[in-house]
Amino acid sequence: MKKILLASFFALMSGSLSAQQMSKEDQIKSAVLAAPAAVRDGAHVYGFNEKGEMITLRKGTNNFIVRADDPNSPGFEVVSYPIDVEPFMARGRALRAEGKNRGEILQIREDEMKNGSLQKPNYGSTLAIYYGENARYNPETNSLEGGQFRYVIYTPLATAESTGLPISPNGKGHPWVMFPGLYRAHIMITPPGEN
Repeated sequence: MKKILLASFFALMSGSLSAQQMSKEDQIKSAVLAAPAAVRDGAHVYGFNEKGEMITLRKGTNNFIVRADDPNSPGFEVVSYPIDVEPFMARGRALRAEGKNRGEILQIREDEMKNGSLQKPNYGSTLAIYYGENARYNPETNSLEGGQFRYVIYTPLATAESTGLPISPNGKGHPWVMFPGLYRAHIMITPPGEN
């Protein structure tokens, strides 16, 4: 039994280490998988250095930003969004670095968008999240094994009445409005996936 536990521990640790030691090239190749194929080559890429700090891995030449998987977070997640969403995202990162929790971050950004000190995402700007609790990037096939997509379509101040969508999904994969009536309102779509 001890041998099985020890083997499981080392397998888990090697998986964690490989995530933390993902090369710059693999971070870029995996991060752009969240973006539309037509914009991948020119997207600005954020990734993580050996200390786990978020850094720019590649400067962008178009309107898209992607972020590599954070080795300090469980599961696997890469994201893509247009550049107008960056002030909103950057503010969230800054507040998180200050030690604010999710609820505080949501409220502070809401208040700042309301008073005009924080640029809100454009109506219809879409955040694409390619993720999976047990997903793994395969550099040989340049694919995310076990991953699925989730989409956040920013619709500031949208409601069920203004969009014709419910405030909770009617079924698996159906769109719905989250945070209706607020500046952080958005349409959530999680297509059925493997997870």
